[in-house]
Amino acid sequence: MTDTGLKTTASDSFDAFGFIARFAPLIFLLVLMAVFAILEPRFLSSINLFNVMRQVSITGLLAIGMTFVILTAGIDLSIGSLLAFAGLVAAAVAKGGLQDRFTVGDDAVGYGWQLAALAAIAVGLLGGYLQGFAITRLKVPPFVVTLGGMSVFRGAALLFAAGGPISGFDKAFTWWGQGKIGPVPVPVIIFLVCAIIAHIVLRHMRFGRRVYAVGGNPEAARLSGLNVNAITCAVYVIMGFFAGLGAFVLAARLNSAEAVAGTGYELTVIASVVIGGTSLFGGVGTIFGTVVGTILIGVLLNGLVLMNVSSYVQQIIIGVIIVLAVAFDTFAKSRRKRA
Repeated sequence: MTDTGLKTTASDSFDAFGFIARFAPLIFLLVLMAVFAILEPRFLSSINLFNVMRQVSITGLLAIGMTFVILTAGIDLSIGSLLAFAGLVAAAVAKGGLQDRFTVGDDAVGYGWQLAALAAIAVGLLGGYLQGFAITRLKVPPFVVTLGGMSVFRGAALLFAAGGPISGFDKAFTWWGQGKIGPVPVPVIIFLVCAIIAHIVLRHMRFGRRVYAVGGNPEAARLSGLNVNAITCAVYVIMGFFAGLGAFVLAARLNSAEAVAGTGYELTVIASVVIGGTSLFGGVGTIFGTVVGTILIGVLLNGLVLMNVSSYVQQIIIGVIIVLAVAFDTFAKSRRKRA
């Protein structure tokens, strides 16, 4: 009885570290917002807050896809390049094809935003599948495959762009990046809807449980009868889908697509996912955490801009935060093993 009572007492005791580990991104976000609100009164204005959400919506879409990838202990360094290539293809379709892609004005007769969006998503899906195939069938590590993909897709974008941007779309196209439903920008709505759907898939559907299983222990998942290769390939296809969707929304928001779009997005997206609590070792993470991490990065950058902090210093701060987040993740994992 005594031993049982002691075990019950120990298990029922409050785990402060576990609580902090679980809610650290949200706590840090709230503290950061409070600090910026005190230092810069303009920060909490509705215009600025909606501006922050609009800015993070593109990287947020990419971060949702990256969450699936990192949950399987993978990585995707090609997302910025794939986004640029998919955006250019969508822009060319919207302008009427390769020959008319640089036409500006009333002479531009395109195929409509619907086909443009489908083209961007198709390019993303194909790029994601090719990388997933190389990882699962050719047995090349994800880091190497996506590093090569980063170069391949950026080169394809430069070749496709022929040295210039594609711009000047109709209002139906740009509405998806610049329009509003009430006071809420359309890109923000797209981001939040996709986050809700992804959360449902990961938490309440069989595929989501399989993703966690593969990330937690791929050998055990294989012995349990799961097709590890198919699941791994699927998460890169999902990443490609969000890269294509993000490309379409970004082109609509900027009213332009160019080969240098998405440069550096890899750092921001991976930082958002890791800061949100998704483990680089796989098997641990949530879409909610990714959304919080994405907003946290956006709030941090926005606040630093309002305080006139150099963009160089901003990059240093983000890099330090990534290292600290991974260090915290490693410490938390070792603590769970000891427990």
